Amino acid sequence: MKIYDAIKRDHDHHRQLLDALASTSGDSDERRAAWSTFFYDVKAHAAAEEETFYARLMATTHGQPDARHSVHEHQSLDEIMDELNDMDMSSPGWLLRFKTLQDEYKHHIDEEEEELFASAREQIGADSDGRLGHAFRSRKAQEVGLVDRKMEEAVED
Repeated sequence: MKIYDAIKRDHDHHRQLLDALASTSGDSDERRAAWSTFFYDVKAHAAAEEETFYARLMATTHGQPDARHSVHEHQSLDEIMDELNDMDMSSPGWLLRFKTLQDEYKHHIDEEEEELFASAREQIGADSDGRLGHAFRSRKAQEVGLVDRKMEEAVED
């Protein structure tokens, strides 16, 4: 699977999870399950994307600005997700902060798909053999198991 297809597949799944989360209320089992799935999948997706896709873009002169912009957006989204993870899901503040995350994340993935992918195809190619897509999926699978450890290490720092 090409890198663009692998990332788009994740984005579509994340859109579904965001919509599912938006339809939940309070500190329910449904909200907790959807949030956990979203949280771990997005954290793993972002790390794998940065290490495989963005790293390749940053290695090119014209791809650097776009990749840096996207990494910056990842950092901002990551902070919001960490805040939400530590908040009481039944509080009105959780839902308000979630709506911010939802808007910013959808903006980010739309921008990637509509602008960054076109630039990346020019800079790093179409990934016609799927090697970059395979590297992304493999790295993401590893990253899912590292989310908790990375969060603990961040707290220690």
